[in-house]
Amino acid sequence: MHGEEGGLFLQRLVSPLNWLLVEFFSFAGNRRKRENFRSTEMGNAWCLLCGCVDQASIGIVERWGRFEKLAEPGLHFFNPLAGQCLAGILSTRINSLDVRIETKTKDNVFVQLLCSIQYRVVKENADDAFYELANPKEQIQAYVFDVVRALVPRMTLDELFEQKGEVAKAVLEELEKVMGAYGYSIEHILMVDIIPDASVRKAMNEINAAQRLQLASVYKGEAEKVLQVKKAEADAEAKYLGGVGVARQRQAITDGLRENILNFSHKVEGTSAKEVMDLIMITQYFDTIKDLGSSSKNTTVFIPHGPGHVRDVGEQIRNGLMEAASAQVNVE
Repeated sequence: MHGEEGGLFLQRLVSPLNWLLVEFFSFAGNRRKRENFRSTEMGNAWCLLCGCVDQASIGIVERWGRFEKLAEPGLHFFNPLAGQCLAGILSTRINSLDVRIETKTKDNVFVQLLCSIQYRVVKENADDAFYELANPKEQIQAYVFDVVRALVPRMTLDELFEQKGEVAKAVLEELEKVMGAYGYSIEHILMVDIIPDASVRKAMNEINAAQRLQLASVYKGEAEKVLQVKKAEADAEAKYLGGVGVARQRQAITDGLRENILNFSHKVEGTSAKEVMDLIMITQYFDTIKDLGSSSKNTTVFIPHGPGHVRDVGEQIRNGLMEAASAQVNVE
C-alpha cells in the first residue's frame, strides 16, 4: 500500500513536468506561435509563469490550447499546472499598408494607383484577428485589388483624377465590411498617387501647353485689337481737330482779307474791291516764293517769273476763283 501511494505521488509530480515539457516543445515546434511573439513590439518579456503586455498591445491567453481571455497591457501571471499560457501578443497601433494597383481606364489608358491603407486591431475582437487571419496584409491587398479593378474601368482618366476620393471611399466601405468580421478596423484610405503611362503623361502635357498657347494667342489678339482701335480713334480725333484748326485758320484769313479790303477801299479813293483783292493775292504770291526760298529743306521748285508773269498770276488766281464760284452755283 505504501508503494502504491509512493507511485501515485511520483505520477502526480511528473505529470505537470511532462506537461511543461510538452508545452515547451510545442511552442518551439509551433511556427505560428513563434511568429506571433516575434511580430510583437519590443519589451514583451514572457515565460511560462508570467508575461508582460506592452501599452497599445493586447495579449491572447489560452488554456490547454484553447482561447480563454484577452490580456490588457501590464504584467500577468499564468498557471502552467492548469494549462494556462500567453499564446501571443497583438499590437493595437495603427499600421500602414501601401498597395500599388495597375489597371485600365474607360478610355483605354493604363494607370498605376498607389493606395495607402491605415488599419488597426480592435481590442474587443483581438481573438478574431489572432485566430482567423494568418496574413491580414495579403487579405487587405486582395480586396483593394478587387474593388479598384472593378471601379476604375468605368471611368475615363480625367474622371479618375477628379473622383479619386470616390474610389478611396468605395475601397473603405468594402474593407470595413469584410475586415470588421476578422477583428480589424480600417481607419483611413488615401489615394496617394495616380500614375498614367509615360506616353500618356507626355501627351497630356503637350495638350495642356497647346491650350495655354491658344489662350495666350487669344489674349494677344484682343490686346492688339484694342491697340488698333485706340490708335484709329486717336487718329480720327487728331484729324478732326486738325480739320477744325484748318477751318478756323481759313476763317481767320478770310476775315482778315475782308477787313483789309474794306480798310484799303475807304482809305484810298478810286480803288475797287477787285483791285484790292488782286493786290493782296500778288502780295501773298511773293510771300509764298519767299518762304520757298528760305526753306532749309533741299527742295528745288522751278517757277516762271518775270514782270509780265505777275499779271498772269493775278489773272490765273482770278479765273480760278471765278470758276470755283460758278461751279458752286451750278451745284446749287
